[in-house]
Amino acid sequence: MGETEYLLITIVFNLFFLLFMVAIFLYIWQYRRKKKENEVKLQYEKDLHQKELLSTQLEMQKKTMQEIGREIHDNIGQKLTLASLYFQQLIYENKVASDNQNVASIDTILNDSLADLRLLSKSLSDDTIDNHTLPELLKIECDKINTIKKCSFTIDNQKQYDNQSYAVKSVLIRVTQEFIQNAIKHAECTLLKMDLSSQNNYVTLTLVDDGKGFDIHSVTSNGIGLKNIKKRAEIIGGQCTVKSDVIGTIIKISVPLEV
Repeated sequence: MGETEYLLITIVFNLFFLLFMVAIFLYIWQYRRKKKENEVKLQYEKDLHQKELLSTQLEMQKKTMQEIGREIHDNIGQKLTLASLYFQQLIYENKVASDNQNVASIDTILNDSLADLRLLSKSLSDDTIDNHTLPELLKIECDKINTIKKCSFTIDNQKQYDNQSYAVKSVLIRVTQEFIQNAIKHAECTLLKMDLSSQNNYVTLTLVDDGKGFDIHSVTSNGIGLKNIKKRAEIIGGQCTVKSDVIGTIIKISVPLEV
């Protein structure tokens, strides 16, 4: 075999070897790409499933609470009202002494119980979340505490938030209520700020207090349920960041802007 044939065979062999290596590289690259795409698809389906579960859970919870509220109003409330009327009739007919301390106490208990039941029934059957936009709901929470604490609420463009779903509104309002409660009770804050803004198709709710901060990495300091807040944000397709110093805590939750 001549030198030329030997060189030619070597070149052909190296060429086939190179093509073989390229084929293996392309196969591995294609395999990894498909694997990554499949993982992304599975994660998307998982997130979508979680959102559907949350939406269903919230809907069932809302219907259950409304049913309990109606039952309290129509059944227990009516029975207490009837008992109060019978009791007043006994007093009116002088069958019991109206100046008796026990009688006065019973009358007070009945009236207080009726008032409490009416408030409970109203709160359980309330359609506030359905009937208000996200900015309106946040403004309601701000107004509730303005009598005892200073609270400010800012929003960049109210019209952008009209189409937020019940699940998104419910989660953000519950997180806000939990933050407010813990900021006042544990952080002993004197000022609360809420800010609602939108950018790059995302809604961002920022909650700020000027109270005592905490170590976000310490489990024992996890008094405002940070894990729960972050999990709620993830379920509705959002992200949550928390910052806390010696003074003040900031929570930011960003969720996709629904159109």
